[in-house]
Amino acid sequence: MTSLAIKHNAINLSQGFPDFPVSPQLIKLVNSEMKKGNNQYAPMPGILSLRESISKKVEALHQSFYHPEKEITITAGGTQAIFTAIATIIRPNDEAIIFEPAYDCYAPTVKLFGGLVKSFEMQAPFYEIDWDIVKRLVTVNTKLIIINSPHNPSGQILNKEDIDQLIMITKNTDIAIISDEIYEHVIFDNEDHLSLSRYPVLKERTFVIASFGKLFHTTGWKVGYCLAPEYLMNEFRKIHQFQVFSVNTPIQIAFNEYINQSDSYQHLASFFQKKRDLFRSLLKQTRFTLLDCRGSYFQNVSFEKITDEKDLDFALRMVKDYKVAAVPNSSFYSRQSEGNTLRFCFAKKEETLEKAAGFLLKI
Repeated sequence: MTSLAIKHNAINLSQGFPDFPVSPQLIKLVNSEMKKGNNQYAPMPGILSLRESISKKVEALHQSFYHPEKEITITAGGTQAIFTAIATIIRPNDEAIIFEPAYDCYAPTVKLFGGLVKSFEMQAPFYEIDWDIVKRLVTVNTKLIIINSPHNPSGQILNKEDIDQLIMITKNTDIAIISDEIYEHVIFDNEDHLSLSRYPVLKERTFVIASFGKLFHTTGWKVGYCLAPEYLMNEFRKIHQFQVFSVNTPIQIAFNEYINQSDSYQHLASFFQKKRDLFRSLLKQTRFTLLDCRGSYFQNVSFEKITDEKDLDFALRMVKDYKVAAVPNSSFYSRQSEGNTLRFCFAKKEETLEKAAGFLLKI
């Protein structure tokens, strides 16, 4: 969709990246570290001072301690962390449970290592999980459950009941969990992010994945991190060492200095909620039906009142005829679907959102 947006000179609300500038202060910090000569390999698990800062941040937010030297690894983005965590767990014929619509790296990576994907399909408009059905997906071969909250693409978040069900399902098993918490700070309406790091019985079996790209609007810098108990992190690093070895040195040092300024990320919820609220107010003037958005920077809509086309066909026509790119949500399911929902990214300048809405009004 990004390629089509470029080809047709359309506004790209498909791929999840901001179109507003990175903090000048952060860029200055990176440039300063480069000029100081910090341009060689970082330690394999990451700059220790940055891991110490992450440990303090997680403990302050979730009252959960991760040892900086043994339980935190800096990665080349969130996707690499997810890939490495899956590689750590999955062997041929192991089963992994995922919740669809799902971020598109989960299932292919499980299959790459010979695993079998079992999908629970959440459905619009609420994308709720029926845990009774999930329980029936669990077998003696289930080795991994992948969850994502705030959720991409649906914009939903896990609640306490979901957490309780996950605890019950994994109790007295050897099932590992990957908790994709990339959008942990992009959560709205004073809701609380329920990181799995908060729950000792889940923490002991969980890889928690986070991203500086989403935190500081630097998706192109590809820096993230993974939290996990020592016994899991030891295995994670055996793969990480030969996959990427280490991550960009000057950026790690700059992130460490920047992250210790508390306002560098604590404003993100209100920052993106203003964009969400603006975009929703604009879309209410169109024929699209708005779906709930509780977190992430994606707004989903139904177009059932507009056309009976398949979502992919409508999305392609929208780029060409109306100059706005969105993602058809069927692309986030393993099985072919004829859904009627689209995902828009609202991590954009106000003028970008207003211009896009003007085009969408013509549909």
